[in-house]
Amino acid sequence: MAETELERAEKRFAQAKARLQALKNREATKARKIDTRRKVILGGALMDLAERDSSAAAMVDRLLRNLPRDQDRAAFDGWTLGQAGDGGGAASAGSSATSAGDAGDVDRDGSHSAPTDSTFDAGDRV
Repeated sequence: MAETELERAEKRFAQAKARLQALKNREATKARKIDTRRKVILGGALMDLAERDSSAAAMVDRLLRNLPRDQDRAAFDGWTLGQAGDGGGAASAGSSATSAGDAGDVDRDGSHSAPTDSTFDAGDRV
């Protein structure tokens, strides 16, 4: 039985719909990946700042205490600010910040940065 023009058009329409849905899915996946990357970067920046700034450390502590979901709070059980992913470090959120009089911090690449004060604005390096 030969395919009618209507059947061919319906088949092309279904294929086009499937391509459109696949494209939408790819875009949504891309957007989620970018969103996740932003959150990871921002979280890392906040953690780095909190290690140098007592007011940021207090904010991190408040944020963790006020996490609404049990599973989110459980992810931080036993974790302290300044603790590396390998379990090293023992600084707590309340004692990890450096004061304005300290000699400075060691950056991730091992270089030393200038001492920081307890204020932070958009121009500060994180």
